[in-house]
Amino acid sequence: MGPVQLNELTAFVAVAEHRSFTKAAAQVGISKPTMSLTINALEQRLGVRLFNRTTRNVALTVAGDRLVAQIQPILEGIDQALDSVNSFRDKPIGTLRLAIARPVAMTSVAQIVRPFLAEYPAIRLEVALDDTHSDIVSGRFDAGIRVGHRVERDMTVLRITDDFKVFVVAAPTYLEQHAKPLHPKDLHSHNCILYRAPWNGTVQTWLLEKDSEETEIAVDGSFTVNDANFMLNAALDGVGIGYLPEEMIAHHVAAGRLVVLLDGWGRTVPGYYLYHPSRRQTPMPLQVFLRFIEKWRKRPQPAVRDVRIGYDASSAGSIKKIGRSKRIA
Repeated sequence: MGPVQLNELTAFVAVAEHRSFTKAAAQVGISKPTMSLTINALEQRLGVRLFNRTTRNVALTVAGDRLVAQIQPILEGIDQALDSVNSFRDKPIGTLRLAIARPVAMTSVAQIVRPFLAEYPAIRLEVALDDTHSDIVSGRFDAGIRVGHRVERDMTVLRITDDFKVFVVAAPTYLEQHAKPLHPKDLHSHNCILYRAPWNGTVQTWLLEKDSEETEIAVDGSFTVNDANFMLNAALDGVGIGYLPEEMIAHHVAAGRLVVLLDGWGRTVPGYYLYHPSRRQTPMPLQVFLRFIEKWRKRPQPAVRDVRIGYDASSAGSIKKIGRSKRIA
């Protein structure tokens, strides 16, 4: 048996984690045929089959399961040892892989990328849009960013943005043909753009609050999307009424392309949070990114009031106390 190569073991662990040659090849950065050849070469060197393969499934054999249990911690230790050398460099180096929910990536978080890469030019940033709340550990991501702080167990959480508002909006072209709704219950007679959540496949209800009252509306409409930007574009085109974060609609409202409806009704939503595995040694690229976010959150932010929305951006972090929830079917 010839000496086993480190790249073969890395490829083996990637296939074992993903149970897919295609996904493992994408992670490692090689083609699927090359991945298959690498695993075949490793099996020949060891003289045992590591995977049972069919056209649809990839499963570890008993030998493969035993090998991955022993090899995985060793490879993680090698990664940590190499990363520890980063502390001796003038500029940190390495790759930072983030799984980010699409609405998050298209708003505030996008503002972080350019200054972060400018400050740390030796770090390579890889972002994967992920609306399914997938497991960042099995996906070999360093961290994830999503709305809210409720994440998997054994995760460390860092707030990136303050809480924000979601409003009901429509284009003037839509309102030219339909009476403006004045109360949440009026939405039942309108064509609302529905949102099907990618993480569980359910159509989301619209939660709205005003003063001490909160209402949940099961809206209906002829158009369903699974992406907030698609909803925004549809609302701008006059397809129907949308339910969107203030950050996505503010400049469209200011320009008169969208109108905020329901006078004072909206919803306060938890801000954007970064989460990452709780482990003894955090990779250097993630360490500097965490420090950068903490510094970025302390930057001066002038209060900006949009009179059309009627919402003071300087108070975005405050959550109003709401009364008992009432559902309108």
